[in-house]
Amino acid sequence: MPLHLTHGGAVGLMVAVTLMWGTAGMVTRHLEGAHSFEITFWRGLFTVLSLCAILPLWRGPKVFRALLAGGRELWISGLCWAVMFTAFMVALTLASTASVLVTMSLGPLLTALAARLFIGHRLPARTWLAIVVAGLGIGWMYGAQLLGGTGGAGGSLLGTLVALCVPLAGAANWTVVQHAQARGQRIDLVPAVLVGAVLCTLATLPLAMPFRASAHDLGLLAFLGLFQLAIPCVLSVLCASVLKAPEVALLALLEVIFGIALAWLGANEKPAPSVLTGGAMVIGALLFNELLALRGRRTTVADQAVPGAH
Repeated sequence: MPLHLTHGGAVGLMVAVTLMWGTAGMVTRHLEGAHSFEITFWRGLFTVLSLCAILPLWRGPKVFRALLAGGRELWISGLCWAVMFTAFMVALTLASTASVLVTMSLGPLLTALAARLFIGHRLPARTWLAIVVAGLGIGWMYGAQLLGGTGGAGGSLLGTLVALCVPLAGAANWTVVQHAQARGQRIDLVPAVLVGAVLCTLATLPLAMPFRASAHDLGLLAFLGLFQLAIPCVLSVLCASVLKAPEVALLALLEVIFGIALAWLGANEKPAPSVLTGGAMVIGALLFNELLALRGRRTTVADQAVPGAH
């Protein structure tokens, strides 16, 4: 089922993707009985079922054959997706939506740093500056939580640290993909996402029992599996094939805004001042870096985006 996007269409679609991603915190706050790993398990299971229905319609039966032909790198990429899917949901049960999303927004900068360390890509001065400023913002947020015990409305320090696994796994995923492509091997991200959802579901099953989710919970978790993860995962891959990496990174920042706003308006979860201050530093650093990157006219291999689905 081919779909050809214009640049404007890809921008609009990416905005819709970030809005769908941003519903996770709000929906999670309305669960009745499901606990952390059970939440992760059910969302993962519904994501697997959704992708198994969507992917053959979009890519045909060959998408499943790609699992056998993808090689070691595809499975490593799938493992990275599994870490992102799992850490994101567990973090949401331990910390506020705002602190989780702000921490995850470090993804582009950690990816750039991984490219420098493991692939040898040179980073411009603006990116080094953005990394330093974003690091100070995260340090401010973590420090306030550590000194304040639970961090008040900002959530627990443990949850924010778990959230840090998401951008770290994303940076590892990007590094594996780019290293494989440099050797002439193309990794198909679509089956890798399916592998990640399957691994996430299998890994959390033993930890999810005994099940406590009500029918109400299962309905909300099915929504998360289909509309918050499976559908935007597919759409983000389409967008990344049209947009440059700085454009994807800029638009992805909308998830932070949408997610905090929806959790605030839809679940009465007001972000702590320390999270807002640290978040402003992180988002400002990312905006500065990506806007300057968009002004450049040269596109390198490092400008290929790996969508940050979670």
